[in-house]
Amino acid sequence: MTEEEVSAAAAADPDARPLSPAEFSVARRVPRVRRLRRALDLTQEAFAARFHIPLGTLRDWEQGRTVPDQPARAYLTVIAHDPEGVRRALDARLR
Repeated sequence: MTEEEVSAAAAADPDARPLSPAEFSVARRVPRVRRLRRALDLTQEAFAARFHIPLGTLRDWEQGRTVPDQPARAYLTVIAHDPEGVRRALDARLR
């Protein structure tokens, strides 16, 4: 398919149409949990344990059954920006 054909097919699909520039500019940015976990080279079990997130909750987020609420999104954003700082803070809290 050419680039034009791909764009036309995407625009014609009501369930998967591309966002307009206006829609994209106001879309909420949610950390992609699986991408974050993989970037840290952690299994689901290791990520959940390291950052004190229930494993079932993490799996639900990654599989799209649920989405992180606002506090969880904020926490994931902090993890994305400074995973080692979060780990140190949690480790210090447990001592």
